[in-house]
Amino acid sequence: MRAIRIWAAACAIMLGAQGAAKAQQDTVATGTQGVFVPRSGQEGKDVVWVPTEQTLVDRMLDMAGANEADYVIDLGSGDGRTVITAAKRGIKALGVEYDARMVALSRHNAAVAGVSDKAQFIQGDIFETDFKQATVLTLFLLPDLNLRLVPSILAMKPGTRVVSNTFTIGDWTPEESINVGEGCSSFCRAYRWVVPAKVGGTWQVPGGELKLTQRFQMVTGTLSANGEAVPISEGRLNGAEITFLAGQARYFGTVSGTRIEVKSPNGGTQTWTGVLDGS
Repeated sequence: MRAIRIWAAACAIMLGAQGAAKAQQDTVATGTQGVFVPRSGQEGKDVVWVPTEQTLVDRMLDMAGANEADYVIDLGSGDGRTVITAAKRGIKALGVEYDARMVALSRHNAAVAGVSDKAQFIQGDIFETDFKQATVLTLFLLPDLNLRLVPSILAMKPGTRVVSNTFTIGDWTPEESINVGEGCSSFCRAYRWVVPAKVGGTWQVPGGELKLTQRFQMVTGTLSANGEAVPISEGRLNGAEITFLAGQARYFGTVSGTRIEVKSPNGGTQTWTGVLDGS
């Protein structure tokens, strides 16, 4: 019995020592407080954590054209570097992170950088968080997670810019992609999209109708007038701005809900109203 007790005590001491060693690895002394030290490749809820290199963080915000009028939200914000970088530019930003230790670290890093007033962090699941107020959305998630976010992203305000580190969003064609060489050693590509307005459906136009089929920012369909239907080509959305070619005439318009204000080829301005798919 005595031998069993000694063995149990030894195991407890060994486990305690291992726990202390792990705690020492996970924290660094900062005054009387400890700060969590993340490990690249550490497991998370849906992905492992790999930090975005600072060079790419800067370029992603540049791609988005982020400025002081924007609200940046970073999904899966890790150690907070994207949010903090935005805040240093004078931009209000929010990080959503599932790991509470990373949230605490991000808040600490923001305080050290002196940007806690603009850089905010919340602990939460990105699939249960409302991020529709963002005007710039940044991601470093796996392709399947990006796909799961598509319905929420497409429900955001037209013109919202979405920038992703390395991974695309299904078959949604990006507006721009870059590959950073100097100052970046891994995961150095980024993609940018712009949330398009919803235009799929039938629009009433003077003397006829415009039928549109939409796939993200790409638009096809027909423009009918006086009983003649003309296929449209080169149909494209840039946020709320739409342009297409019908016959030899090019149209430009601005979408607002179920209305399009159109500049017609003859130089006039028309307002078209529509019944959108699903409405």
